[in-house]
Amino acid sequence: MIRPLLNLFKPRPTLYQGEDESAGMVHLDGARKRAIEIGRTRLIVTGAMFTLAFCVIAGRMVDVTVIKSVTVQHSRQSKSNELGIERADVVDRNGVLLATSLPSVSLYAHPHEIGDKKEAAQKIARVLPDINANDLQSRLQGDRAFLYLRRNLTPRQEYEINALGIPGLYFEKAEKRIYPQSELTAHVVGLTDLDNKGIAGIEKAFENELKARRDPLRLSLDIRVQTVLRNELAKTVADFHAIGATGMVMDVRTGELLGMVSLPDFNPNNLASATPEAMFNRATSGVYEMGSTFKLYNTAAALDAGTSTLSSTYDVTHKIKVGRFEIYDYEPEHHPMNVAEILKVSSNIGSARMALDLGIDNQKAFLSRMGLMRPASIELPEISAPLVPNPWREINSMTIAYGHGMAVSPLHMMTGVSTLVNGGNFHSATLLRHDDGQSIPSQRVLKPETSKIMRDLMRMVVVEGTGKKADVPGYDVGGKTGTAEKNGAGGYRHKSLLSSFIATFPVSDPKYVVLAMIDEPQGNKESYGFATAGWTAAPAVGRVIAQIGPLLGLMPSAIPEPAAKEKARLAQDAPPQQKKGVSLAKAE
Repeated sequence: MIRPLLNLFKPRPTLYQGEDESAGMVHLDGARKRAIEIGRTRLIVTGAMFTLAFCVIAGRMVDVTVIKSVTVQHSRQSKSNELGIERADVVDRNGVLLATSLPSVSLYAHPHEIGDKKEAAQKIARVLPDINANDLQSRLQGDRAFLYLRRNLTPRQEYEINALGIPGLYFEKAEKRIYPQSELTAHVVGLTDLDNKGIAGIEKAFENELKARRDPLRLSLDIRVQTVLRNELAKTVADFHAIGATGMVMDVRTGELLGMVSLPDFNPNNLASATPEAMFNRATSGVYEMGSTFKLYNTAAALDAGTSTLSSTYDVTHKIKVGRFEIYDYEPEHHPMNVAEILKVSSNIGSARMALDLGIDNQKAFLSRMGLMRPASIELPEISAPLVPNPWREINSMTIAYGHGMAVSPLHMMTGVSTLVNGGNFHSATLLRHDDGQSIPSQRVLKPETSKIMRDLMRMVVVEGTGKKADVPGYDVGGKTGTAEKNGAGGYRHKSLLSSFIATFPVSDPKYVVLAMIDEPQGNKESYGFATAGWTAAPAVGRVIAQIGPLLGLMPSAIPEPAAKEKARLAQDAPPQQKKGVSLAKAE
């Protein structure tokens, strides 16, 4: 191949003196033709070589600009074979890394192959100082044929152990799960054990999928919202010396959770910190009597069924006695109240009387439609079923009306209140991000006009009632407080409170629901000794809304919202004797 090409460039014989001129002319003409042909051939070959070179360069450019960019974009897909990574990443809705895997090396031994076990133990302990040489010697002298000495060595440790030259020591390729956000997303993402198997949270729920897929699993969480939520809950727990807290932020249009926090939490990078108490997810595993936040359901059920209207009035001036039980208000009113006023001052007596008109069957049917009679649906293994009375008597119906006698998880409250304010469409909660344009399964369980009234009433509670400290100028916040005594051995514990506040914003066109629940807060100087929700949970929710609103693209409105008009409308619906209004009770 090369030799014929080289021959093309060899010089041809010239015409020497004494040769025949005519023959020479013929020879010269032939030489010219050959020269032209040679030149043409040389040009073709040179052109071909340049074309080949340009093709190589172009191919390399395509490889670098196109193929390599695709490779970088899907780098997690190609790493598995070379690096031994078997588990996909987990990211938040904006692509922020929540969990990833790094290649690692573990050290193990075949003790029967090690000669001087004492010397080997001492040398290994010098490289790995946290290993006790005597303990390691005892382990090596045992009868085990295989022994793990250390998982997840650093490259330097691997090099130094290898340099010891001890027969019987071996390295095993491994994978170490890393959680860059540490405690921030611990209860949602969960963690893996030493064998890289999911044991909690998303890691456990998606165990098989994370091993099968190479592209990241994208969650609905927004790490910015999560940070704000955790900071404010931690501040509240510290300020009021509480034993714990939980909080969530949900998109009412899709059921996506942008934030979920449970305190205390743990560092998933440190398996030892994952104690049972720290791993307990109060948002989904805990079930609680939620107190007066349940009055939202009682009011909505009565209005939706038509057993009460905004102008319906109830006698709240006397306690309700049922056998040895009494239903009373913390600060009783001395005149009948309408439905709006009962919710505003959070009257237990009024709520119980509304429940009697509603009836047990209607109450149970409504709570079932709100998803409160079954375990909440979400992509986590840590889920608890609600606790409901059985049998369901009239006394149960009355106490449930104000949040006692039935226990649900905070997640139940989120999905239920989301349904109350979004027009009446029930969405299951989710921790997976919905793609734009994706169809969201929903079921209408509430009349749109009932939802509108509930939003107005929730706004009234914040403007005039027990939720004033949750108000955020420009964000049109509506909500409801709830302060419940915790049930324990021997009955309710009067000094062990569960203080919660659930809110939606903006009320005029709800986008999000925010919940904060503080477990056993203690009153302080700033709260004048009160530990109720209006002093603890409500301010925390207000601070969260003020910070996440701009992050989520909701800027404060400069136009005053029509609170005065709505107040006038509600007053007109009341009977004449109630148009003067009522005083604010401390009951929540």
